[in-house]
Amino acid sequence: MIIRFHHAQITIPKGMEEEAKRFYCDILELPEISKPDSLLGRGGFWVQVGDQQLHIGTEDGIDRLLTKAHLAYEVEDLKTIENRLKENNVEMLESVPIPGYERFECRDPFGNRVEMIKAI
Repeated sequence: MIIRFHHAQITIPKGMEEEAKRFYCDILELPEISKPDSLLGRGGFWVQVGDQQLHIGTEDGIDRLLTKAHLAYEVEDLKTIENRLKENNVEMLESVPIPGYERFECRDPFGNRVEMIKAI
């Protein structure tokens, strides 16, 4: 039986790992974790999100702005993360209200849609 997600993966263009680390590790403050040696040559990197992992792989030829696929990060302080993103020139997107939640959306530097959400 499936019991939970082990990890999720998004992709960035090949060779853009340092810019992605600036967004995911520096701005969002997600700690980088080691990849297995067998996967080091494939590019990308992994980060820890609570008790789960986000694998950031590399892939060219994808227009990430054309999809609404995304990850939603549950946050403790929505305003703090929103301000941090705005201070780093990340544009906030309109999002449809969901009863019982405050949330906003943006796109990472590569076009991946990102949602921040907090129960109220």
